[in-house]
Amino acid sequence: MYMITEAQKIVRIPPSKLGEDISDVIGALSSETFEGKLEEDKSIAVLVGDVVPEGPGRIVHGDGAVYQTVKFKQLVFALRDNEVVEGTVVEVFNFGAFIRFGPLDGLLHVSQIMDDHVDIDEGNQRLIGKESGRTLAVGDKVRARVVSIDLNEKTPQDSKIGLTMRQPGLGKLEWIEQDANKHKGDSEEDAEKSASKKGKKGGDE
Repeated sequence: MYMITEAQKIVRIPPSKLGEDISDVIGALSSETFEGKLEEDKSIAVLVGDVVPEGPGRIVHGDGAVYQTVKFKQLVFALRDNEVVEGTVVEVFNFGAFIRFGPLDGLLHVSQIMDDHVDIDEGNQRLIGKESGRTLAVGDKVRARVVSIDLNEKTPQDSKIGLTMRQPGLGKLEWIEQDANKHKGDSEEDAEKSASKKGKKGGDE
């Protein structure tokens, strides 16, 4: 889930940057320092903007740099247990597929892809349902549910996130549409049969 929040932090302005425009410097340093980092609430700062200085900078003896408090707006991505996410298949292995959603990748184990035995075609980067014939390949769009989260504080992109598609309403987007159309067709057929039976019963009376 994406959110826009406000933050106040400190950036270190090295001596080599002190003669440059302060707005450009703190903007660039804030992006470099805080984007892609894990926040205290376990969200990830994706984009930093509207950076403004707060008060005078502070000089640390023996350093030479200026430590400047800044306020800024940031676009953050916050992941929650059991959250439903949509993403894209980016890699396929013999143990499953990696799904990219937002700034993170999650693992969709072969046992969590579909209610079918899955054959692996690693050479063509795809997984195939043995009975259904359904395929999952690099580039496919999917909807999945988060079942486990182990965030890496130093490198959030290396976090371990487990996903499943073996629940109603989840799966490759194409499968979801096919299932919805099939369910709609079955419902219409059942309604026609019911109407036919009622009509026949009325005629017999």
